[in-house]
Amino acid sequence: MSPDRSPETAVDPIISVRDLTKSYGRGENSVQAVDDISFDINSGTVVGILGQNGAGKTSTIKMMLGLVTPTSGEIQIAGSDVLAETHEVYQDVGAMLEGARNTYWRLTVRENLDFFASLNGIDPKNVRSHHEALIERYGLKEKANVPIRDLSRGMKQKVSLICTLARQTGVVFLDEPTLGLDVETSLDLQQEIRHLAEEESMTILLSSHNMDMVEAVCDRIIILHEGHVIADNRIENLVEVFQTQMYQITVEPPVSEPLKDRLGKRYSTKSWCKIGGKVQFEVLPSSGDDFYNFVNELQQEDIELVSIRSLEPDLENIFLEMTNKTSLTENQNGGQQ
Repeated sequence: MSPDRSPETAVDPIISVRDLTKSYGRGENSVQAVDDISFDINSGTVVGILGQNGAGKTSTIKMMLGLVTPTSGEIQIAGSDVLAETHEVYQDVGAMLEGARNTYWRLTVRENLDFFASLNGIDPKNVRSHHEALIERYGLKEKANVPIRDLSRGMKQKVSLICTLARQTGVVFLDEPTLGLDVETSLDLQQEIRHLAEEESMTILLSSHNMDMVEAVCDRIIILHEGHVIADNRIENLVEVFQTQMYQITVEPPVSEPLKDRLGKRYSTKSWCKIGGKVQFEVLPSSGDDFYNFVNELQQEDIELVSIRSLEPDLENIFLEMTNKTSLTENQNGGQQ
């Protein structure tokens, strides 16, 4: 991660979300998907929006794109109200959504690029070299005149991406952009995202289960859990909070299922597996004392320790730890945030 990325501030944000709420249904059957969230995003930054299924992430993104009407709250993008000035907003925003048909499958790759550029009033003839560069960069040159429906899943994903970029908007939403991409293309995409933010001042909102990519490209992450923002910070700051709290434990078998469940609830254990006749798992103690209590509990259960290895924290560990802690607090408080 580049050390010179400036932290987010609320000075002239290109995206402003205020008191955003979304409920589905009415009365006793209503579901509160998003509960009074607010945040600002500055121009030229890459922000990851993360959340487990049911966290409110999809509803939040769709409201920001004007695809779902909020129950209450306001969203502004590039100075325009998303609900009242939708046409103006769409001139500044591009989006690539997971599982959606982001392209026209009967059109060829080149025809799709021309069409999506024209949506923003761009004459395709004036940006032909730019389109050819996008086609070349993503390895689609030999398929440029092939209808999208005849392409592989990975190629369809690439076309969706370059059609989003062809509109040349200042803000881009990318939902699972690496889905179906090979490793090399995924790495190229990471470089492209950083280039667009740093050299072209593009603002990119990224939603992905690929935590390695999120950690590599994002300046900041917003974590949603059950409709609330539970974290909004630069990634390096979050990593510092969890420094040296992750351990890989190897023990001699057997380890009973009741003991696994008990350790999981008390110490956030995960990734249980058998390797070379040994039992291996990871543990996320909340403090040094908690770790010593964990070791003592293993000894009391006559579990023989083979090795303990400290692991470097990563975004996936942080994400799981924060959501697990929030869920535990809510259960202890009777479901209240």
